[in-house]
Amino acid sequence: SNQYVIGRPFLPRATLDLPNGRHFTIVAQGLDAGHGYIGTATLNGKPLERAYLTHDEIMAGGELRFTMQAEPNRQWATAPAQRPYSMSTWQ
Repeated sequence: SNQYVIGRPFLPRATLDLPNGRHFTIVAQGLDAGHGYIGTATLNGKPLERAYLTHDEIMAGGELRFTMQAEPNRQWATAPAQRPYSMSTWQ
């Protein structure tokens, strides 16, 4: 699939230098020992309500920004449509 599953960041900031000359930066605001859960996420300043990115989104460059918090946000990216293919159920 062309989807990359989002997980908990372990660094406050990381930048990918892409082969097309663009950059993709990941920022985790508030990341520390007591704030290990994703509270919210934005992609290029817009709310991101799903638990994955597409290959095209990464290759376009930009910024994925997390706001970290002490407790899990049990409302973020929990609906079936917000889950990556790898977490879907096949019937």
